[in-house]
Amino acid sequence: MAQKKLLAELGRVVALGGMMAPFAIAAAHADTVVKIGFSSPLSGPQAHYGKDNENATRMAIDDINAKGLVVGGQRIKFELVSEDDQADPRIGTQAAQRLVDAGVKAVIGHFNSGVSIPASRIYSEAGIPQLSVSTNPAYTQQGYKTTFRLVGSDSQIGGSLGQFAVKTLKATRIVAIDDRTAYGQGIADEFVKAVTANGGKVARREFTTDKATDFTSILTAVKAINPEVIFYGGADAQAAPMAKQLKRLGLKARLMGGDMMNTPTFIQLAGADAAGHYSAVAGGVLTARPAGKAFETRYKARFHQDVVLLGPQFYDGVMLVAEAMKQAGSVEPAKYLPKLAAIRYSGVTADFAFAPNGNLLKAPVTLSEVKNNAWQVQAVVN
Repeated sequence: MAQKKLLAELGRVVALGGMMAPFAIAAAHADTVVKIGFSSPLSGPQAHYGKDNENATRMAIDDINAKGLVVGGQRIKFELVSEDDQADPRIGTQAAQRLVDAGVKAVIGHFNSGVSIPASRIYSEAGIPQLSVSTNPAYTQQGYKTTFRLVGSDSQIGGSLGQFAVKTLKATRIVAIDDRTAYGQGIADEFVKAVTANGGKVARREFTTDKATDFTSILTAVKAINPEVIFYGGADAQAAPMAKQLKRLGLKARLMGGDMMNTPTFIQLAGADAAGHYSAVAGGVLTARPAGKAFETRYKARFHQDVVLLGPQFYDGVMLVAEAMKQAGSVEPAKYLPKLAAIRYSGVTADFAFAPNGNLLKAPVTLSEVKNNAWQVQAVVN
């Protein structure tokens, strides 16, 4: 009887194993979910930048998942973990810690230098690669091996604008204003350096905040100089009312700014007073890239809006991470990080290769002017 019971039990186990086999096979072929972190301002006056960045990041993840990503013989599915840093360094570091705690394998972001710089320490300590469009030179000067810049730096952007003001516009009366953020002050500093290096002089330096919208007192104070160029280091939400107030006060100066001024929002807010002002963007002309026009068309069809600014670079950031993982045969940051540092990749926005400090090599800068109610390219500087 004991033998019969044992044989019956063995039969039941074998039968159960046969029933479970299909489930085991399915589990073996199931996708491994890999979390990709993202952070930008998704609320507040800079939300239009952040949503553009998030849209493009989501588009990249969807493209990768639709095509199918295999890393080390395992099918991988990317999952977006998104955080709103509100363009605030304090909130941004909290967002960074949440992404680390969530177990993300890479972070695409942040947008603002003032957020990226303190957040980069958190990612470095966790060993998680951070790919950002932040342009303040300090971002890649901290010695972190996890830090990568997807565009040129303020040294290139501010430098190009400073040279343009002196050599092309022939301006001799120049004023610089910044919003005291890491981005605004950093790019204004580089502009001032470039003006001086090219034989010019900044007659006056003024400061405001990234929340201000009334610049009447500053502009009235510099009116006696009769400036030909006023450089503003800050976002479009402040640059636009500044442009309107320039006109109202009778100042004929050309307003110049960095990439955060180069948006449709600046033109919408400034209206007719946007005409004749200049900006520079860290990056080449998107539609001049082999895949740029197709990206722009797909983006507009999906999100029913134009690209705002640097969303395409966020798209490339996700693609770079996927490529480095494939080359390393691993999704673990410690294993794919060396491949990312040594990568050569033709993206939507650039041919990517990084210097040892994480700066993008051969980063172009595009200078544009508002004409006929649109930003029109005037020059591309490499």
